[in-house]
Amino acid sequence: MAVLSLLLIAATLTLYAPIGHHPFVNYDDNRYVVANSHVNAGLSREGVEWAFTSYDDGNWHPLTWLSHMLDCEFFHLKPGGHHYSSLFFHALNVVALFWVLEQATGCAWPSLMVAALFALHPINVESVAWISERKNLLSMLFFILSLGAYRWYALQPNRKRYAAVCGLFTLASMAKPQVITLPFVLLLWDYWPLERVAFADAQAGEAHPGQKRLSRLVLEKVPLFVISAASGLLTVKAQMAGDAVGTLARYSLSTRAENAVVSYARYLGKAIWPSHLALFYPHPSTSLKAWQVAGALLLLSALTLLAVQLKHRRYVLVGWLWFLGTLVPMIGLVQVGVQGMADRYAYLPLVGCFLVVCWGVADSGRKLRVPSGLVLGGSVVVMVVLALVSHRQIDYWGDNVKLWSHALEVTSGNFVAEDGLGGLLLEQGRLEEAMPHFRAAATMHPSDPISNFNLAFYEQEHEDFAGALEQYGKVLGLTKDAQMDTDVHLNMGFIYNSLGDREHARESFQAAAQLLPGRALAWIGLGLVAQASADPDAALQSYSRALKIQPSDVGYVLLSRALDQAGRHLQAETALKVAQALSQNFEEACRTADHLLAQSNAQRHAGPRWTKSSLPR
Repeated sequence: MAVLSLLLIAATLTLYAPIGHHPFVNYDDNRYVVANSHVNAGLSREGVEWAFTSYDDGNWHPLTWLSHMLDCEFFHLKPGGHHYSSLFFHALNVVALFWVLEQATGCAWPSLMVAALFALHPINVESVAWISERKNLLSMLFFILSLGAYRWYALQPNRKRYAAVCGLFTLASMAKPQVITLPFVLLLWDYWPLERVAFADAQAGEAHPGQKRLSRLVLEKVPLFVISAASGLLTVKAQMAGDAVGTLARYSLSTRAENAVVSYARYLGKAIWPSHLALFYPHPSTSLKAWQVAGALLLLSALTLLAVQLKHRRYVLVGWLWFLGTLVPMIGLVQVGVQGMADRYAYLPLVGCFLVVCWGVADSGRKLRVPSGLVLGGSVVVMVVLALVSHRQIDYWGDNVKLWSHALEVTSGNFVAEDGLGGLLLEQGRLEEAMPHFRAAATMHPSDPISNFNLAFYEQEHEDFAGALEQYGKVLGLTKDAQMDTDVHLNMGFIYNSLGDREHARESFQAAAQLLPGRALAWIGLGLVAQASADPDAALQSYSRALKIQPSDVGYVLLSRALDQAGRHLQAETALKVAQALSQNFEEACRTADHLLAQSNAQRHAGPRWTKSSLPR
């Protein structure tokens, strides 16, 4: 066992070693780590409190937040350390899966093959190579450990052992709520491999002392069902708070059901032939054809009937129902986000398919008397091929441009990929090159807030302020995301500020500060408006609050100017020295601060000169 475990670890680490040189992905990694001030500050009492009370990004997963905080404590914002932490958890999951299966079934080689498929399959690359999917890895770890603890409990049922199962399940739920199906999986586990289900008739009684009737096994899991329900309620509350749940107006029940059926078939297809893998798959909405839905439904029905017919091979029914059941929370019946499916959603469910395949190969090999060396050799070939495909898939994640370009190549109508590429170009200052991508995204998905926000930003940069304000107003109607709304209000505030419209500028900055009090720029904006309104005390208060949140050279220069205005010249000199100590380019910081002040002091008639092409639309 130890040698085989080391072999699995070596294969996993070797395959994924390149991710240590990968960057953060410009999709969710900023929300989870890079631009999340609670997380990148590292572990702290305030951070822990926030992790347990926050619904940020439409999730309640305190264990995941704490994991990211711990990474920032050790590695700061160096992505390599974060990636290696994810790889560590994936390798841990691989070994844990192997040990739990072997202990429960007594079959080392099929267990090893399941763990190897789990370690090397290309569809799992997304969960390992994407730092934001730490929640997937952590929840899977505690899910597997819950299975192991349940076997321990089944050997000698008592409260202490049952409490261990409940505790591990709770930890799994605190990492990601996808594991809420665990009580149902444990009922499957009772059927095989633990064989705790008694099928004897009333006269014969129970077949074995350790077996129980199905009704008693269901009652036994009531506390676990309670944990599932609590996790589900917290998840719905968090997703409603983050405006992540799709409405029936956008995705009807029939559309969701059709996509769910086809997605099941697509997951199976990618498990067998893992090609055209992408970070984002657009929701098909009404683009699905009747023959696609009918074909997928026929396939699922046929496979379900086959699993029932092969009831003498219990692992077939267990593996198949594992796959079907554990995908239910992510299959889109409750639509979260705008994706049709996602590779990361298969991280847990495909283990069921791996069980069917590996035990099926072992059984068939014995019955057909195939030499064990031939079975082993064939298995090794399959693993090598999967590893090669995974290596190529991992390479896409090494560069954001390559990642999004690949997504555009293998999918259609992928507005998220267009936004991703546009965002990368925007970060590089290549605004004109970025705009075709944002325009394409807005055409594909007119209610996409990201592309519409960047179209407004383009108008702002080209001093079409009326057009920008109109476009920003549209964005506010497209999303309830606090970060996006805050950015909109901030940009509108600076537009009004440059027009000399202090009243509307103040309203916009106040709206931003109310949405996210931790955004220093909102308080900088309020300070600028107060200073232009000859209210130095209010300006000093706003600048001080901004600097407490995020010390910066420009902020201290503005503070110094406000102190001078208030006649506190010695303190102004001190603030200027602090700015100089913080700054890498002090002269540029002074120019930026003076430019902001000059805009604030502008009068309405001194605003931008409108050209014919930029008149309000």
